Amino acid sequence: MNARAMSCDPHEIGSLFLFEKLSPEQLGRLCTEGRVERFDPGPVYTEGDPATCFYVMIEGTVVLYRRVGGDDVEVSRTSQRGVYAGAMQAYLGDRVPQTYVNSMRVTEPSRFFVLSAQAFADIMQEWFPMAAHLLEGLFFGAKNTQRAIGHRERLLALGSLSAGLTHELNNPAAAAVRATAALRERVGKMRHKLAVIAQGPYSREALADLIEIQERTAERVAKAPALSPLEASDREDELADWLDDHGIPEGWRIAPTFVQAGLDTDWLEQVAATVAEDILPGAIGWLNYTVETELLMDEIDDSATRISHLVDAAKQYAQLDRAPHRDVDVHELLDSTLLMLSGKIGPRVRVVKDYDRSLPEVPAYPAELNQVWTNLIDNAVAAIGSTGGGDGTLTVRTAREGDRLLVEFRDTGPGIPEDIRSRIFDPFFTTKPVGEGTGLGLDISWRIVVNKHHGSLQVESVPGDTRFQVLLPLTAPETETETETETETEAESETETAEEPV
Repeated sequence: MNARAMSCDPHEIGSLFLFEKLSPEQLGRLCTEGRVERFDPGPVYTEGDPATCFYVMIEGTVVLYRRVGGDDVEVSRTSQRGVYAGAMQAYLGDRVPQTYVNSMRVTEPSRFFVLSAQAFADIMQEWFPMAAHLLEGLFFGAKNTQRAIGHRERLLALGSLSAGLTHELNNPAAAAVRATAALRERVGKMRHKLAVIAQGPYSREALADLIEIQERTAERVAKAPALSPLEASDREDELADWLDDHGIPEGWRIAPTFVQAGLDTDWLEQVAATVAEDILPGAIGWLNYTVETELLMDEIDDSATRISHLVDAAKQYAQLDRAPHRDVDVHELLDSTLLMLSGKIGPRVRVVKDYDRSLPEVPAYPAELNQVWTNLIDNAVAAIGSTGGGDGTLTVRTAREGDRLLVEFRDTGPGIPEDIRSRIFDPFFTTKPVGEGTGLGLDISWRIVVNKHHGSLQVESVPGDTRFQVLLPLTAPETETETETETETEAESETETAEEPV
């Protein structure tokens, strides 16, 4: 910082809109406790440094920057006399972090009235006690409101996820219950059929052949090929005709089960060649029960596996038993979130995964990234649903962009109007109907991505093609520590009030 002290003229200070209503005595005190400084082009203060001074520009041009990832992004540029920045919250004392929340540079020789943070706090409390109390109440009231609604937003998301997870778990659980009941019935019939066979005039060799065929049939069920509907229909007709030709009753009912198990007429010919003609109807019935029990056990196994996968997805989504900060595969996080939200996404939204599987793991807080994915997917599905028909496509894409990893959520909704695009990340701003949105989803996502992960979150939108893009660093910043907490992130966010020139 290259600054040079200059004389302070109370009349010049009084011509600035911030001080125009002050008395000569008050202006004199400002010049006594403050100073005028001339800055050459370059930095004035840096984001993150202790906020020691309050700056009011007398003449020149000032530019404010915010650090996003490893870059400084310009957020404001002005030459208006009287704009101010710096330690604007000094009057709140140590109740908030007293650091600069942006960086300030001047692009030409510029003069500022500079007041120390402590002097600014003392003057505010002495000259404007009521205003200080009002501003203090507004600041902490807004902070408490934002925290309460943020918690409500998380509870609503949790409720939605719980409802979706319950729905997803109910399907395989119900299927397992139905299959178990049917299996019990089939096993009972098998016992009855076994008793009939045992009482019949069958030789020991015939029974041994029948049991051997049963074992081979069970093996065929486990290796049954997948058939198209047309192939399955043709094979059912063939089997039904074979069964009718060999005097097997209700061949039309048995044929679909045999086709599902991968049996064909060649297999039945082998069965017919192995057992005597008088035993064949009983053998076919016995094999039918065998096939049905195997298929039902497969259905139960599939249902149990589905439930296990859902539980694993829920654990992955919540990041139970995991370190809060670690290297993660974003594809695992995306898949678990999509699975958790599958009930809410519904069958009318086509989900396309365009993943670059060669991407490395990135250092992140996985549970919080899952919250970002949840918010962005939820917004995309809501946008698609607002088109009327509710049909559309959600594309989730990952790619590498330089030294950052890109996660992009693209939807075919109506798009975001240009006149509100700059406001969508503002707290409490929402385009959803009253009662359906709090306006904090994107604000929370922005803070998680930018403040916590040192990345960026941006949007591109035209009708039919809206893309939210999350860019995450591939490596952790040197200053990153694993002891960061949500409280610190919220504190950083809460200092982002009116620190920019006005």
